[in-house]
Formats: sequence, C-alpha cells, structure tokens
Amino acid sequence: MEKLFDKLKEYLHMDTEISFEEFTEYYRNLIAELNQTFNDMDKDNRLKALYICSIVQSNSDARTKTNKSNAKAYKKISAKCAFWADAIKFHLGKDGLSAEEIEKATEEINNSI
Repeated sequence: MEKLFDKLKEYLHMDTEISFEEFTEYYRNLIAELNQTFNDMDKDNRLKALYICSIVQSNSDARTKTNKSNAKAYKKISAKCAFWADAIKFHLGKDGLSAEEIEKATEEINNSI
C-alpha cells in the first residue's frame, strides 16, 4: 500500500492531469493490492487504502463529467472504489474506530500531503 500511497502523493502534486491509460493502470494496481492484502492489513494501511480509494473515486467522478469517451469506464472505477471504501470503513469500525475517528484520520493523511 505504501508504494501506491507514494505514487498518489506524486499525482496530487502534479499540475497536469494524467492520461486515461495511466489512471486506469493505477486503479488496476490498487484493486490488485486490495484483493491480495486486504485481510492482512493493519489499521494504518487500511486508512491509507481508504484515503486512496476516496481520491480515486472523486477523481473518477470528476472525469466522468469531462471525459465523455471514457465516462462509462470512469463510472465503473468510481463504483468499485466506493465498494472498497465501504468495506474498509466497515473493517475499521470492527477494529473499534468510530466514523468520526476514521474521518479525522483521513483528514490527517490529507493534511500531511
């Protein structure tokens, strides 16, 4: 998850938008990582995964509106990220975190970037 998080930080500091191909490749790597490691993630990695999913989801939503030729693909990416975000929040809740604590932790991640 750390490698994906570092790449996201790089993307967030860019002045230009990445291509559809690069965006979908990042998304595929994210989903592959979640599928492989989700059950073994600790709290910190789950919070990072949640943050990444929320960023990818919101970016997909924005691109759906501006990129009509790939809108269908962006909608699927957004929906899959929303699914994963919900699953992560559920597991964080099972680990004892409240919704407010989860929100605060993701805000702290955002502020650190």
